[in-house]
Amino acid sequence: MIALRGRRIVLAVSGSIAAYKAVQIASDLFKAGALVDTILTAGALQFIQPLSFRAITHRLVASDLWDPHHPSGVLHVDLADFAEALLIAPATAHTLARLALGLADDLLGCVALSTHAPLVLAPAMESRMWLHPATQQHLAALRERGATIVEPGTGHLASGASGIGRMAEPATILGHLAAVLGRGGDLAGRHVVVTAGGTREPIDPVRYISNRSSGKQGYAIAEAARDRGARVTLITSAGLPPPPAVTAIPVESAEEMLAAVATACREADVLVMAAAVADYRVAAPAPEKIKKQDERLTLDLVKNPDILASVRGDFVRVGFAAETENLLANAAEKLRAKGLDLIVANDVSASDAGFAVDTNRVVFLSPDGVESLPLLSKREVADRILDRVVERLRARHA
Repeated sequence: MIALRGRRIVLAVSGSIAAYKAVQIASDLFKAGALVDTILTAGALQFIQPLSFRAITHRLVASDLWDPHHPSGVLHVDLADFAEALLIAPATAHTLARLALGLADDLLGCVALSTHAPLVLAPAMESRMWLHPATQQHLAALRERGATIVEPGTGHLASGASGIGRMAEPATILGHLAAVLGRGGDLAGRHVVVTAGGTREPIDPVRYISNRSSGKQGYAIAEAARDRGARVTLITSAGLPPPPAVTAIPVESAEEMLAAVATACREADVLVMAAAVADYRVAAPAPEKIKKQDERLTLDLVKNPDILASVRGDFVRVGFAAETENLLANAAEKLRAKGLDLIVANDVSASDAGFAVDTNRVVFLSPDGVESLPLLSKREVADRILDRVVERLRARHA
């Protein structure tokens, strides 16, 4: 995760069976290039050992506020100054209560009171503890002070019951952490609308016309915009799980996508149309499943609305041109006809770029000229697109 590279994270683990997931979080942070110091509460030490984290992060793992071997003698101040974010995962009901009350008789409590870093909490507990009015009151107090709560999910709990209280998965927690760290980014305060996936145009209740778009490039753009501080609305027809800390609006058809885009763009600074919208739809979808009878079936197709041509306003507009021939000529015509700030052209017939893969090779066309990019990950392409978007926003402001 690019947004975490080089960032200084204090990971605190409290006493829950979900502490085993914290090892995965530490590993994922390390792989992302973050610098991770770890705090284990007395309760956490009942579930997991310091060596698990030290072997992964190769950095400080501490549990004792009064550690006589720490060079400065004020370990909690050093950790508070080090942190760009304080992530507590899992955060038990007891830990939430102590944080809400500002108790500072252990290392975690002292660090939480001493740091200016944002606080990210991933609660884990039994359902009745999570739903108890005291816990909800503590959560409300922490939110009011600016803490980010990564809501627990519903599933199998330590007691054997099933319900709410299961700690969010590491990828979800790190997505929220990236969003928090990106608050001061170059898209802070901006609303970015992104579309993704191939639309589905119904033939009957069980069949539809679609295309090969996976939605991966659009999702990468949504995540990159989030990590740069934007408020992101992702309008998607893809079957991928929505990125954390992004508002996802599911749609299916081109007409549904048009309505959602038009609404979202009323307050947008940027529209990136990465979705592969079907050019045609069935004029009159059958109300019941069409039975196999004749040798041929003829469908009456009508043109779908052109979303980018239809939705205009005082915001940056970025389009995509997925082509199999005459790439630059076709993309240049779309740029001109739709009055775009930027169009991203790619040859989707290539095996290592375009649909369903994690890499892409694109060409940028804008009123300023043409730029060809080498083969990159879709996340790297996303950031290159947003670099151009930021330039256009600054030019408009100037």
